[in-house]
Amino acid sequence: MVSGLINANPVVYEKKERRVRSAPSDADEYAVESIDQQEVFDHIRDIKDPEHPYSLEELKVISEDAIEVDDHRSYVRVTFTPTVEHCTMATIIGLCLRVKLIRSLPSRYKVDIRVAPGTHSTEAAVNKQLNDKERVAAALENPNLLDMVDECLAPSYE
Repeated sequence: MVSGLINANPVVYEKKERRVRSAPSDADEYAVESIDQQEVFDHIRDIKDPEHPYSLEELKVISEDAIEVDDHRSYVRVTFTPTVEHCTMATIIGLCLRVKLIRSLPSRYKVDIRVAPGTHSTEAAVNKQLNDKERVAAALENPNLLDMVDECLAPSYE
């Protein structure tokens, strides 16, 4: 394994079996597009960890239970758990989650990304960075950061 990793030997979990979503009926054709917890999870479950060849789901950084959706208020909150409390990649992971959801969900949704309470040594600072529009925009203007995010979001062909 590559030396210098913050968590050189993370615990890897089995992926949950994918559930089949029902197709919308013809009556739903003109309805406002709505989403649920499962759909949000399906969008983010395969994001790759920036340091390891595993998905955020396999590392239990994200789980379906840590997603809140309020469809009526067009609000989604994803709470993630870094594998170690001093993870230097927490902000990158959160940025990947935000970018994936912005690219995947209808534009009416406000996305809130949070580190699970008590799971990171700089939790407040990470949460502030991840939910500040100007900081997120500045991060995405950095070509190196954008390349890292795009690499984490690239589809895997297992």
